[in-house]
Amino acid sequence: MEDTGVSPVIGTTAHERTHYKTIDKMKQEQSRRIQTSVLNAAEKKVLVWLAQRQPRWVTSDGLTAIGVAGAIIVALGYILSNHHIGWLWLASLGFVINWYGDSLDGTLARVRNMQRPIYGFFLDHNIDGITMAIMCIGAGLSGMLNLYIAMAVLAVYLMLSISVYINAHLKNEFKLTYASMGPTEFRIIMVVVNTLFATIAPLREWAVCFHVFGTPFTLGAFDIIGLIILVVLIILYLNNLWNDAEEYAEIDPVKPYK
Repeated sequence: MEDTGVSPVIGTTAHERTHYKTIDKMKQEQSRRIQTSVLNAAEKKVLVWLAQRQPRWVTSDGLTAIGVAGAIIVALGYILSNHHIGWLWLASLGFVINWYGDSLDGTLARVRNMQRPIYGFFLDHNIDGITMAIMCIGAGLSGMLNLYIAMAVLAVYLMLSISVYINAHLKNEFKLTYASMGPTEFRIIMVVVNTLFATIAPLREWAVCFHVFGTPFTLGAFDIIGLIILVVLIILYLNNLWNDAEEYAEIDPVKPYK
């Protein structure tokens, strides 16, 4: 019999059947989440408690939007700190709002048994990149953190993210934490840093000046913190790159040339 491309199931074509099979396979092959941060256990309990008490009109997409709004508030707080240091409190509030939306959206879907693994993966990780870019740009425009340092932190963060997504595809592992640190711990650190800078004037005024090939450079305390974060991210990235390369080389060894 000639293959007409029409499925025995009324209203579906062979192309549609292949599409549905692909979706089913993607749903079955969800990556194993590796989350070993210091606050992970306690945070999970808090998020489940919050998810169980959300009004019915609150949705995962709505919470994702709240997370983006939090990132924008972070950026505004940093930019406005050029005019008055007290705006750093707004940036800290933004980190809390960003945590609420970004951490709770997936938990809400799981508690309500309304997971959308394909759409959720696509949306969540695109939004992660966007929100990180917003916050880094805002910090870089604050006058406290050199914009080049902020952009370098963003670049290495995105490199780490690419590595995570590659591993999610190749070995079904989705690593959310490094060195027992995750997004929540990072937000807490930034809130503490903001608090110190908002309340301790000598810390804001401290700076070190030096010359590189005759060019003068000045780094403030916030710049030093940014450089420390940058160096830590680079070390984590290179360590994971080396370990993953060794593992994949064993899985897929060099073939003898014939």
